Amino acid sequence: MELTMTELKILLARLAWIILPVVVFLLTLAIGYAIRRIVFARLIHWSKKTSTQIDDIIIASLKTPMVIWFVMLGLYLALQTLQLPAEITTPRAEHVVERIVSISKTVLMVLGYLSVTFALASMAGRIVQAYSGKIETALPVTSLTRNVTRIVILVIGILIIIRQLGIDITPLLTTLGIGGLAVALALQDTLANLFAGFHIIVSKQIKVGDFVRLESGEEGYVTDINWRTTKIRMLPNNVVLIPNDKLAKALVINYYQPDKEMAVLVQVGVHYDSDLRKVEQVTIEVAREVMKEIPGGVPTFEPFIRYHTFGDFSINFSVIMRAREVVDQHLIKHEFIKRLHERYRKEGIIIPYPIRAINYSQEKAMLPSTGRPV
Repeated sequence: MELTMTELKILLARLAWIILPVVVFLLTLAIGYAIRRIVFARLIHWSKKTSTQIDDIIIASLKTPMVIWFVMLGLYLALQTLQLPAEITTPRAEHVVERIVSISKTVLMVLGYLSVTFALASMAGRIVQAYSGKIETALPVTSLTRNVTRIVILVIGILIIIRQLGIDITPLLTTLGIGGLAVALALQDTLANLFAGFHIIVSKQIKVGDFVRLESGEEGYVTDINWRTTKIRMLPNNVVLIPNDKLAKALVINYYQPDKEMAVLVQVGVHYDSDLRKVEQVTIEVAREVMKEIPGGVPTFEPFIRYHTFGDFSINFSVIMRAREVVDQHLIKHEFIKRLHERYRKEGIIIPYPIRAINYSQEKAMLPSTGRPV
């Protein structure tokens, strides 16, 4: 059945209250998409010319939220243009529409504040992570400090939203204080780990990247300090998780404090008939070679030895070298022992085997009264 021109106009007039908001919404999205492409293209081009990372972080943090903001703007403008046609307009219908529009605007306002808050929290976390090396002297950066930064911004944003909704936050803060006390009593272990984590971070005695050894024997690199545990990656590539509270009370050796370099001691023994001056000269020459040629050695360090014991079958001494960090000592010891053994053989220096002497005369001695050996 074909519609006449008059009927078509009437139908379009009845549908105009829906068509106009939809057109406004789609037009806003189109304009927003164009603005986003133009603005971000210029911002990316400009950020490539700068040396700072802040502009890159801001651009990356705003890409997705900007799409959400234009969607919400389109919905808000569409609601502004929403009007019922005269044919169906009644006081009750107008009241329902006004109520829906009012609630929708409030929801859009809350979502807008939340999106801005999450964008700022993400931006702050990325900035803290990017500039962790520069602010390390003020506060070491871990997942705990990054999460605290995000949480603080989120809490402020939520309080602003509550305030914008017309809710007095003073009673809420009082209630949160009383509730916080009850939660603190129920979560003593969790809070103990949380504050112990803050203590570890602020004291700077253990930092992310340090090589530590626990009193229980585990050792490795500290990879993260979060709200509950500290992660230590061991050399076999396993991870040890130790609660912050226990770590704060434990006996820990930090091989990176006060600096990474450390002494490497190798125990050696030579025959009693050896020329000790020659032994010292040859040993130091080998140690110098290792310091200069092996990765991880300290070329400027002058190795030395110290005789310390007349052993059962050898004269024992310590060879002192130096490594750039704790894991380098293994290769240094490996190469030093291998080269020293080869050099001693060329120089005729003997590393004696363990010796046990048996006194046959004493074994043959007999007690006169019993006839048994002494």
